[in-house]
Amino acid sequence: MSEVMPPGQPDLASIVAGIERTNELLQRVLAEVATTPSTHAIFVDAGYVYAAAGRLVAGTEDRRAFELDAEGLIEAFIDKARTIFPDSRLLRVYWFDGARRRIHTPEQQSVAELPDVKVRLGNLNANNQQKGVDSLIRSDLESLARHRAIGDAVLIGGDEDLVSAVEAAQGYGARVHLWGIEALDGRNQAEPLLWEVDSQRTFDLDFCKPYVTRRATGYELNGDSPLCGPAPTRDEVRFVGAQIAAQWLSARGRETLAELLPGHPYLPGSVDQELLIDAEGLLRLSLRAHADLRRALRDGFWEHLQAQY
Repeated sequence: MSEVMPPGQPDLASIVAGIERTNELLQRVLAEVATTPSTHAIFVDAGYVYAAAGRLVAGTEDRRAFELDAEGLIEAFIDKARTIFPDSRLLRVYWFDGARRRIHTPEQQSVAELPDVKVRLGNLNANNQQKGVDSLIRSDLESLARHRAIGDAVLIGGDEDLVSAVEAAQGYGARVHLWGIEALDGRNQAEPLLWEVDSQRTFDLDFCKPYVTRRATGYELNGDSPLCGPAPTRDEVRFVGAQIAAQWLSARGRETLAELLPGHPYLPGSVDQELLIDAEGLLRLSLRAHADLRRALRDGFWEHLQAQY
């Protein structure tokens, strides 16, 4: 006689089938996780970057005394993150700065127009001190970590108030990497912040120098006398960018430059600096304080390069 199972008790076949369905579901989930690319984001405290880079390169924290090539520096940060997280895609760069009544300055507008960049503004008080920036950083960092939108967060800042933002993101499983700018003496990042993060990296004078230029009354090239006459137009600078691309193709070969195409619209930091130096030599003009002309230069370079492939 066959054994009769007590009422309400599942038979062995049902239990085995349930286990098999569960295993199949787990395998599907694991396969999906394995094929989902990791993602990272870069959070920049612009006030820290201006103060630290200005002091390191120009000897002052006063923004009125120097120009910061924010676009070039952001591209350098993106390029560095690409090398550190080779299997991860960039979500975006968050640029946190202060402005009176949270109204964008022309410089902040230029940054906001960059691809993959989001500008967040806190207030500036009567003493030009940022207010509310740290809370904005925490809000974005914690939200992205909570929703599993990022696996790694690069934080460029130094304020001890950012410790809570780091702890919040780590609580949701994100790894936080602190980047900073070399200090002339001592440290420009709070020790509790250094203790809390998952990794640290510091950028030295050689890295920062190309992106900081003391303000001058006229257009100058490598400290030479001011250039006489009007500045070139965007179209003229765009043509120079295309001209340099043609020269590079001839000198370096198509295969070498083809490697740059997947990174569009960004150029590796070293390549971008070579392009800028070559263009300044042809124009007899410094482009360090003219973000719109530098953008036109890169546009001309990319347009010519893409037309050849």
